[in-house]
Amino acid sequence: MDLYKTLDISASGMRAQGTRLRVISENIANANSTGQTPGAEPYRRKMVTFTNELDRALDAELVKVKDVGVDKSEFNRRYNPGHPAADAEGYVLMPNVNSLLEMSDMREAQRSYEANLRVIQSSRAMLEQTIAILR
Repeated sequence: MDLYKTLDISASGMRAQGTRLRVISENIANANSTGQTPGAEPYRRKMVTFTNELDRALDAELVKVKDVGVDKSEFNRRYNPGHPAADAEGYVLMPNVNSLLEMSDMREAQRSYEANLRVIQSSRAMLEQTIAILR
C-alpha cells in the first residue's frame, strides 16, 4: 500500500533532519570554543550532507545522512592578547561558526521536519478512515 511507503519516506526525512538539528545545535554551542594553547585550532563547524537511498523492499527512495563533514573555511581572528590561545601577535583563532547562518539552517531543518510530520499525520488519518470504512 502506498500509504505505508509514504510513512517510511517521511520518517526517513524526519531522521535526517533530526541529525541536522543535532549538528546545528553542536555548532551553536561551540561558536566560541577556542583552542587552549597558542596555535591550537578552535572548534570547526560541522555540516550534514544527505543522499537518496533506494529501499528495494519498499521500492522507494529514502533520505539518508551521507556524511557529517567539517567546514574547511578559514577561522576568524580576534585580538585578545590575554587569552591562553593567543599567538605572538595577540590574535586568537575563533571558530568558523556564523550564528546567523546556523539559526537560518535550524529554521529550515525545523520546517522540513514539521512538513514530514504533517505528511505522517495525514497518512495516518487516511489509514484510520480506510479502516473505519471497511468495518
